[in-house]
Amino acid sequence: MSRKPTKRRTAKKPPQQSFVPMEHDRFDYSAIIDRPRLSWPHGARVAVWVVPNIEHFLFDRPSTRLTPIPVNPDVLNYSWRDYGVRVGIWRMMEVMERHGVKGTVALNSDVCRHYPRIIEEGKKLNWEWMGHGTNNSTLINAQTEPEERALIKEVVGTIAKSTGKAPRGWLSPALSETMRTLDILAENGIEYVGNWVNDDQPYPMRVKKGSMIAMPYSTEINDIPALLDLHQSPETFGQMICDQFDVLYEDGAQTGRVMSICLHPFLVGYPHRSKHFAKALAHIASRQEVWITTGGAIVDWYKENYLGKSGMRGLR
Repeated sequence: MSRKPTKRRTAKKPPQQSFVPMEHDRFDYSAIIDRPRLSWPHGARVAVWVVPNIEHFLFDRPSTRLTPIPVNPDVLNYSWRDYGVRVGIWRMMEVMERHGVKGTVALNSDVCRHYPRIIEEGKKLNWEWMGHGTNNSTLINAQTEPEERALIKEVVGTIAKSTGKAPRGWLSPALSETMRTLDILAENGIEYVGNWVNDDQPYPMRVKKGSMIAMPYSTEINDIPALLDLHQSPETFGQMICDQFDVLYEDGAQTGRVMSICLHPFLVGYPHRSKHFAKALAHIASRQEVWITTGGAIVDWYKENYLGKSGMRGLR
């Protein structure tokens, strides 16, 4: 008995989705060679700001790791990070004070509650405080708008109450943002942000209300990527800081540059790393035409002496 051939069923193709490329409208492209000359106080070629990230980590969440052990709670990695607030930050403070460097701290607001002794000492040193989220186990990327607004408001309010000054700058945990973060920050009195690592000079960003300055921050001269991701030695990281400064110092003869040194007490605060950090600061401080300062001071000078001058309005 012959069987009728069965018809092949072809799977229906899913409807094609059209993806619209997403672009931001926070700033226009600007080639640094086309900008007016930027001059720093007293003819300095480079403005240097040092950013200690002082953080709190939740005990039951994964975060920056020295060893990838899949356990929870992760006592080894948690306690390794905890060295930073117990010991490392005090060593960093001593090294920085010895070389006349004031920190611009990226501060988790939870630090104010858990480690008030750090706030007390930082105030004595006249350090500046930037907002850095609540803790470094919570990124700013998955919150609803009301949740994000509440988080940023809490961080600003807690730091203001603890330090006596509202933070003017902001660095998100892991430099994370939503599409609305900059607008919410501006509404809460934040004047500058370090999340965008794309320039050697400050530049203005568009926000719905108020104003915002992007400050040069670095994922290169930064101890986490250098030491943990690229597995550079402490000596090499110290030399990276010196090399970065030397080239920017040469560039600064033409137009002023900004150099950020981005650090974490649970890394550079360890003895075998801190000695190379100290050598790098000594190298920078030995040059004459350098301005070692804070983020807020750089932003103030930039706004008063550069932003708004002829040729700069187009950058907005």
